[in-house]
Amino acid sequence: MASGVFVTGTDTEIGKTVYSQGLVWRCRQNGRRVAVMKPVASGCRAAAAGLRNPDAEGLIAVSNVDAAYDTVNPYAFAPAVAPHLAAARAGVHIDAARIRACFAELAAAADVVVVEGVGGWRVPLGPDLTLDELAVSLGLPVVLVVGIRLGCLNHALLTARAVRDAGAVLAGWVANHCEANTELARENVDTLKDRLDAPLWGDIPYLAANPDPVTVSRYLTDTPA
Repeated sequence: MASGVFVTGTDTEIGKTVYSQGLVWRCRQNGRRVAVMKPVASGCRAAAAGLRNPDAEGLIAVSNVDAAYDTVNPYAFAPAVAPHLAAARAGVHIDAARIRACFAELAAAADVVVVEGVGGWRVPLGPDLTLDELAVSLGLPVVLVVGIRLGCLNHALLTARAVRDAGAVLAGWVANHCEANTELARENVDTLKDRLDAPLWGDIPYLAANPDPVTVSRYLTDTPA
């Protein structure tokens, strides 16, 4: 069975996909077969083959394991809203068993599976399922992407505690400088290095919009075992 990680974040739009693409590329450079997964995605566009999510497509573009889109992203919703609300509007029940089956299919063909979450760690996926419960059910260690900006200390420390309280392993965290001029950014990173009790897997500086995975990979220091 492949190894892998579940990538979560302190919020939405803080660089989970940027980091995940860089991680996929770094693992590939180490000679590994890397599959990707975005189990649930909101904000999808209509295409001839069905709804498509740009984050999932970006992950697929850098992966070196072929897989059907619906296996990588089994639940895709058009509105850019919380996934449980999008699912309710579409009349869809997000089924953890289906996601686990897709993950198993990907893992059987890969050395590593990089799974990117949606939103933050405790996002509801339905009346009986939250993102953290899904992550725990997949049995993957967690990498926490921290958007380095005002408020990140509280968000990161609370999320790290929630990851551990859910019974998951916090394998590492990533500092992603998602804003150009965050005051005392380096001091914020140093504070989290002292307090998160997990290794720093990457320190990504502020980069131009849509940084390429090769560039991002240069700032990563660790990968899944």
